[in-house]
Amino acid sequence: MSLFTVILEKAIRELKAPWSPVEIASFTDYIVYLALFEGEYPKGFHSHEYDELFFVHQGEITIQIKDGEDIVLKEGELGVVPKGVLHCPKSKGKSFVLMFEPNKAE
Repeated sequence: MSLFTVILEKAIRELKAPWSPVEIASFTDYIVYLALFEGEYPKGFHSHEYDELFFVHQGEITIQIKDGEDIVLKEGELGVVPKGVLHCPKSKGKSFVLMFEPNKAE
């Protein structure tokens, strides 16, 4: 693997639609996705078999937690949803979010 950089502003310009994450990097056993969040996640509440990290590059998001307290993340903040927790992200306006997830293909 060689060194590389990702220019987030360029990657943001290439996003086509909300809730359609694109892979922008991978390292060790992880993949980094960039997505435009706008409105509520169309698939509703869901959970994963792994922890999921959200980093808000631009904007503000709310991660609704089923039977728990919502998490509000503002620009420059990150949060981790533990595996198995039912959650549903939403954003009142356009927000650009990085998500770090395990590479399930390995």
